[in-house]
Amino acid sequence: MTFQELQLMEPLLRAVKEEGYAHPTPIQAQTIPSVLEKRDVLGCAQTGTGKTAAFVLPILQLLHTKRSRNARALILAPTRELAAQIVQNIRVYGKYLHLSSTVIFGGVPQNPQVHSLQRGADIIVATPGRLLDLMNQGYVRLQEIEIFVLDEADRMLDMGFIDDIKQIIHKLPHKRQSLFFSATLEPKVVAFAKTLVHNPVHVTISPEKPTVERIQQAVFFVNKEKKDELLFQLLSEPEMQRVIVFTQMKHVANKVAVMLSHNGIRAEAIHGNKSQGARTASLERFKRGTVKVLVATDIAARGIDVESITHVINYELPIEPETYVHRIGRTARAGAEGQALSFCSKEERYALRSIESLIHQQIHVIRDQPFHSDTAMHATGGAPSQRYGQRRGRRNFRRNEGRPRRR
Repeated sequence: MTFQELQLMEPLLRAVKEEGYAHPTPIQAQTIPSVLEKRDVLGCAQTGTGKTAAFVLPILQLLHTKRSRNARALILAPTRELAAQIVQNIRVYGKYLHLSSTVIFGGVPQNPQVHSLQRGADIIVATPGRLLDLMNQGYVRLQEIEIFVLDEADRMLDMGFIDDIKQIIHKLPHKRQSLFFSATLEPKVVAFAKTLVHNPVHVTISPEKPTVERIQQAVFFVNKEKKDELLFQLLSEPEMQRVIVFTQMKHVANKVAVMLSHNGIRAEAIHGNKSQGARTASLERFKRGTVKVLVATDIAARGIDVESITHVINYELPIEPETYVHRIGRTARAGAEGQALSFCSKEERYALRSIESLIHQQIHVIRDQPFHSDTAMHATGGAPSQRYGQRRGRRNFRRNEGRPRRR
């Protein structure tokens, strides 16, 4: 199928072609016609499937016919980075249309965002907290919203945004088109979706299996105190060109980035405690190649789509096995292959077993390395926090930084 067959207008086709895309991804092929028909959509898809273009392209086409002082489309995203990336895509795909957009998120001064809203925007992309704050101050009016998009709804719920989202939805027109996207369709997610969408078209894309198959995976059994030395050794190899290193905790990300920098490897940390300006600057340097290694927590990396990542290294294994799939998928975008290397200490042995169970394969073990630990390889248990996450059903788990949610 081609984009022309999806009945997209010529200015959008020209922009898509200039970005080098000839054929729509499965989610684009299934979603775009339904959105153009003004149907509600309930989509299950991961980052990296082309999901953003699947709703951005038809929204631009639906909105271009008329102008208004107030916003006519609202897109909610869970993180600053994803919100910024969505609005960037809007501007790229809509560069031949006379439509305006603005992005709203916390962590930065609100005045520039307020001024942008006052100038008028057809499309608002926002994180829930800052949007609700500006709504309460009287700077945002949603009475003319025609299309509402909730992106990564499962992540929204896990991050505790449910009350903010409900308050925002209460201010939207009852008659509107709603698009709901989630990486999973757990019962709580489906129950929430039913309150938003009416007679939706269901679109389900499951990229995990082919993505995992394209990635060369390996695990290094290593004691915790030797992880820094192993990481430095691996990153010193010439094939390590553009690497994301994942940690569970923010302070560990900082520690690892400082260690690498002190040893001559260009590295920067990105996590929730960094200012938005610092995070954006780090990401840009990583994209340009002036920074070789980005050390990230899962929540900070969510939604970041950088091409040509050669390696993903799990300095710390995630407690939730699904997160492992999300992490390593960052090195296999657009059909490319990649390598994913994981460090496993004896405390993380349980997490590794959960990951292998999820992906239905045993990850290749690299024994021929100076820091190999038989103790870690033959460990039978796991840290209490890991058993907690598995046994308690994960609903009490704060995914963004790996801490139990306080009740």
